[in-house]
Amino acid sequence: MSYAAYKMMHPPTGVDHCAAGFITHSPSDAAAFSSSEAAAAATGAATSGPDGDIDSAAAAAVRAPRRVGPTPNLVVAAANVLEVYALRADAAATEDGAGGVQPSSSSGAILDGICGARLELVCHYRLHGNIESMAVLSDGTENSRDSIVLAFKDSKITCLEFDDSIYGLRTSSMHCFEGPEWQHLKRGRESFAWGPVIKADPQGRCAAALVYGLQMIILKAAQVGQNLVGEDEPTCVLSSTAVRIDSSYLIDLRVLGMNHIKCFTFVHGYIEPVLVILHEREPTWAGRISSKQHTCMISAFSISMGLKQHPMIWSAADLPHDAYQVLAVPPPISGVLVICANSIHYHSQSTSCSLALNSFSSQPDGSPEILKTSFHVELDVAKATWLSHDIVMFSSKNGEILLLTVVYDGRAVQRLDLMKSKASVLSSGVTTLGSSFFFLGSRLADSLLVQFSCGVPTSVLPDLTDESADTEGDLPFSKRLKRIPSDVLQDVTSVEELSFHNNVVPNSLDSAQKISFIVRDALINVGPLKDFAYGLRTNSDPNAAGISKQSNYELVCCSGHGKNGTLSALQQSIRPDLITEVELPSCTGIWAVYYKSSRGNTAEDNEYHAYLIISLESRTMVLQTGDDLGEVTETVDYNVQASTIAAGNLFGRQRVIQVYAKGARVLDGSFMTQELNFTMHTSESSLSSEPLAAASASIADPYVLLKMVDGTIRILVGDHSTCTISANVPAIFASSSEQISSCTLYHDRGPEPWLRKTRTDAWISTGIQEAIDSNDSSSHDQSDIYCIICYENGKLEIFEVPSFKCVFSVENFVSGPALLVDAVAHISSKDTAVGSRDATKFSVKKEEANNIKIVELAMHRWSGQFSQPFLFGLLNDGTLLCYHAYCYEGLESNTRCVPLSPHGSADLGNASDSRLRNLRFRRVSIDVSPRDDISSPARPRMSIFNNVGGYEGLFLSGPRPTWVMVCRQRFRVHPQLCDGPIVAFTVLHNVNCCHGLIYVTSQGFLKICQLPSAYNYDNYWPVQKVPLYGTPHQVTYYAEQSMYPLIVSFPVVHPLNQVLSSMAEQELGPHIENDVTSGDDLQKVYTVDEFEVRIMELEKPSGRWETRFTIPMQSFENALTVRIVTLQNTTTKENETLMAIGTAYVQGEDVAARGRVLLFTFSKSENSQNLFQVTEVYSKESKGAVSAVASLQGHLLIASGPKITLNNWTGSELTAVAFYDAPLHVVSLNIVKNFVLFGDIHKSIYFLSWKEQGSQLSLLAKDFGSLDCLATEFLIDGSTLSLVVSDSDKNVQIFYYAPKMVESWKGQKLLSRAELHVGAHVSKFLRLQMLPTQGLASEKTNRFALVFGTLDGGVGCITPVDELTFRRLQSLQRKLVDAVPHVCGLNPRSFRQFYSNGKAHRPGPDNIIDFELLSHYEMLSLEEQLEIAQQIGTTRSQILSNFSDFSLGTSFL
Repeated sequence: MSYAAYKMMHPPTGVDHCAAGFITHSPSDAAAFSSSEAAAAATGAATSGPDGDIDSAAAAAVRAPRRVGPTPNLVVAAANVLEVYALRADAAATEDGAGGVQPSSSSGAILDGICGARLELVCHYRLHGNIESMAVLSDGTENSRDSIVLAFKDSKITCLEFDDSIYGLRTSSMHCFEGPEWQHLKRGRESFAWGPVIKADPQGRCAAALVYGLQMIILKAAQVGQNLVGEDEPTCVLSSTAVRIDSSYLIDLRVLGMNHIKCFTFVHGYIEPVLVILHEREPTWAGRISSKQHTCMISAFSISMGLKQHPMIWSAADLPHDAYQVLAVPPPISGVLVICANSIHYHSQSTSCSLALNSFSSQPDGSPEILKTSFHVELDVAKATWLSHDIVMFSSKNGEILLLTVVYDGRAVQRLDLMKSKASVLSSGVTTLGSSFFFLGSRLADSLLVQFSCGVPTSVLPDLTDESADTEGDLPFSKRLKRIPSDVLQDVTSVEELSFHNNVVPNSLDSAQKISFIVRDALINVGPLKDFAYGLRTNSDPNAAGISKQSNYELVCCSGHGKNGTLSALQQSIRPDLITEVELPSCTGIWAVYYKSSRGNTAEDNEYHAYLIISLESRTMVLQTGDDLGEVTETVDYNVQASTIAAGNLFGRQRVIQVYAKGARVLDGSFMTQELNFTMHTSESSLSSEPLAAASASIADPYVLLKMVDGTIRILVGDHSTCTISANVPAIFASSSEQISSCTLYHDRGPEPWLRKTRTDAWISTGIQEAIDSNDSSSHDQSDIYCIICYENGKLEIFEVPSFKCVFSVENFVSGPALLVDAVAHISSKDTAVGSRDATKFSVKKEEANNIKIVELAMHRWSGQFSQPFLFGLLNDGTLLCYHAYCYEGLESNTRCVPLSPHGSADLGNASDSRLRNLRFRRVSIDVSPRDDISSPARPRMSIFNNVGGYEGLFLSGPRPTWVMVCRQRFRVHPQLCDGPIVAFTVLHNVNCCHGLIYVTSQGFLKICQLPSAYNYDNYWPVQKVPLYGTPHQVTYYAEQSMYPLIVSFPVVHPLNQVLSSMAEQELGPHIENDVTSGDDLQKVYTVDEFEVRIMELEKPSGRWETRFTIPMQSFENALTVRIVTLQNTTTKENETLMAIGTAYVQGEDVAARGRVLLFTFSKSENSQNLFQVTEVYSKESKGAVSAVASLQGHLLIASGPKITLNNWTGSELTAVAFYDAPLHVVSLNIVKNFVLFGDIHKSIYFLSWKEQGSQLSLLAKDFGSLDCLATEFLIDGSTLSLVVSDSDKNVQIFYYAPKMVESWKGQKLLSRAELHVGAHVSKFLRLQMLPTQGLASEKTNRFALVFGTLDGGVGCITPVDELTFRRLQSLQRKLVDAVPHVCGLNPRSFRQFYSNGKAHRPGPDNIIDFELLSHYEMLSLEEQLEIAQQIGTTRSQILSNFSDFSLGTSFL
């Protein structure tokens, strides 16, 4: 293996930064939206906002009382992932019943008229760079939007704004202070402790970024109404404009006499922007605190951007050395709060006051006595946000929520008041969203969305039962709430814990503000992944082989920290729980239908299916789904002699329709009421009237669309009054000769159909409720039906049904452009460049482009009041195109400004006005790689489901079946590998299978299953989180019993004298005694981490994790490693499987480190069959900390301190047979055959070999550089061995041993094979065998990939690649650097360069390809894909098959 590939399979989830801002809409949009609700509710348009405002997509406070104001968006950054969310709140049903339907996602109590809230994704980007700092630039006015300002490593700053026309973020300005011309800013330094920090002025006049430690960059915002130079598109006439950056200049803070800056912020209440900087005049350290303690000061500078001057207007000195944060107090108080670890100080130009938090706080001599809090708290690394103008909320380092009130009498600040409130997650950032929500972002636990209310809650309702909830509504969410483990633990101080479970609104608190909290939503986070093990799932299949064997396994990870510590079980693919299976050969389709007799009027949401229709090759089976499945084929009037093409319900579930090749039948229960035969239309050919067969069908009550075998279409129209159907050919298609490649119906239903809002006359048609669908007037939901047709030439058209007026058309849908824009509406505008490109230069590649067709279409809008429809197209090469609809009112369509013509609304008849001009679709990336040629008359592959186990989405059957779940308006793609190809799928809901599914495999087995309910599918991979209430450190897998031993630590509070006396026992000498005697010291407590090894098992039937056995460690003893080892017993000559634990005693820097090695055996206990015993068989102290253990050919290899020893096991004793002296401290050990690789904490990696005959461990080679290793592993490619190491600067390097090469100094030195900057700390590598794929069947079979986990919660892999594939994909990667517009203007090549942080490093070869960049290729349009493939001398299908082989070879889970 000389070449490697890198791919992130599970993007990072730990939230680093969060901010609130009106990104997708301005405050006035949201305010108008919530105030017009009262009118809307009266007219009966129950729970949705006015039409025109759909693009101001954040109408959150629906019919809520006025104190819930306009709600901003939430912007979240996790490592290199940027996401913008909209907050959706559900109003509680009003008492008088005017509110219509009550939203079903009520998660418990009602607070401020809101019964539930959730976050919905607006847009999601994976950037080529980690976000170091984030701010929202807002000018605070009602009708302008905010911009997001991001800062990246070294000093890159990007300003982003939301662009309605593409429904995504676009870069409005980029600022870079790197490179040779800015080298002088570094002042000769190479490494800096942290990246750039950015803050924004509250009035939006400027932003400031601190780079290189002491350089302040002032970014001046453009004045309102003046645009950037060269921006001639007047796109922002209708929509509100966003704040933009105009120019920038530098302030060198060294000139102002500062040398160490801790924090800075902009303050309120001045005419010009005022920047307050917290800095340390002369540094101090712990040993000098007695004489030099008050070293910090704050200085306020007035920033005059026009003159580029910054006079100092006030300052305050003598602040404690542990001050770390300044917070600007909002108006009318203004001023700043300085937060220190042990005190809080308020300063403004005129007054100051402070508050001591514990007994360690002190003030300078001669200052007045300060107030103390009634309880003891430490505030270092607390995160803060303002809940109101005088209450600030802190989230402290142990997860407590503290509320600080600034007591203000109208003239000056009197005092500061601090009170404890709740306990919650350990947060990395916290932000207030509007006036009644805040968001706790966390790297160590799930991030929470919390609603708060300052008053006493008016009505507190208990959690209602979920049975009555409406399926079509948001049931998945309320179900999901019950599933999320409360990532939390009762704190020692008996503070009420804030979690998903105890959603009780508390009674009054001590303070005047009775602030009550309810957790409304959570974003899942599986980071930081410290360690993981690869083990079997509970429902694994021992007989599986090949790719389906992979889904037997799952990753069990140590994630979280402290009270948020969890064991996370991650799976890449779904393996449903089997209820029953039947052999059923040659099945071609399966449908479950309802049957509702006209008498029984049951609620639709929980109705059971009545019949199951199974289509075989030449006949049809019908099963009744009662208490059990019974075949009723003989007794029903279905056409059972022919195979069925489609089946479904018509007329509000009163009838069933069965479509077969020659005709269709309508059935009432089991009795046929009508039969229809398809014949050739007489107008086309009067000679022959032989029947014409249907090829595919799409059903949308009361219409059925048929595509015939000759490529024409028919529509069957149902009549509600008589429950009969009649066939006709739409006139528009009777004459046209264009070949249709696929078609479908889309049912736009709901209280207010979504697509109507995109018509240009939408604002008129809602005023005059036109009877568009008079035949459907019986139901209270209005519904429009559209027919979507794709032609052979790649054109897509949308028609209204039944009039078949064309309302939307796109020329080149098959090529997958980034945006779909209606061709007719936008002829006048410049946007046509988006839709169709100049096609002459593609003549060479026309052949390949011509045989690509859309073989299947689907369009659906899932539940949720604000959801927008998705459009799917399946190409015949297996690519899935996926689009999300949005509404954009461009310039041409502002017809609402034109006065009505004399005829009044009669003008609406003309063709251009009823088009969906404002409808656009944007392409969404979706990671599905079935890659197979689909023959033209294929059976349908996409099945839409609305409730399988509480989730909704789309199931893609075929050779690589995939679940595409829709959660929060985003896709969660989960493959299902366990049964090979799947030919048919349907949902089934009856007594024995609640919201389950049925699928038929290509081997001919029909399986009835349910989704495993323990897992949460709203994550990149399905995950089950088990709370441990302690920090997990390391986990390993014991395969024989399938158990997981893991190390857990939890803090225990001891009295200080007990701690000191126990240390004194261990011969620390008598010098402690005289310190302890003073009386008040005896009351103090000290927190010690206590360790234990838990042996956990996943119970088979229940799916719960149980602790089987616990091994406690001694006091002050830290367990560092636990591994299952196989040792050869030298007395009996048999192999034994033991559990080895390595520990260290941690007693401060005065005591020499010691450690222990413990060996345990597992044995079944005699009396009962399921219990087992863990017994200690060996324990011995060693001189150093035992940090790693491994078994090497039956011997035990122990790394204790700086020495590695190899030991024989006699059955009762370990005897050393060889040793090797490591430099400092071994962090990881890996073994292959007789080779040993170990990583040192500072001195990089060493490669040893063990020779049995001379019994010696000898050094083969080492890396001569210095490297802080985090994890190491061997990478095996056939007979080639490479060594992989990750370091503390977030890089991964691959080395190899080549003693014959000259530069290896006769083999002493390891040579670099490849290197890459991952951008996250890789904490663990795991070596797994790759699957041989078809493309590489002739290649080497024992290829191993490395799966790694990062501290950001990401999982990725590094795999060997053969040279041909590498060369092809590397040239593609170089092309894509320029061919794709990268978000934020970041350069992928510079991001992936080895980051040495100022240390000397000789760059290694560029022998690794980056799939993060290559994945952009599939999102290009077809013409661009063909063009790039031709430029690098290959074909598109070749590249896509390489991608497919790679994802097949690495689907390990």
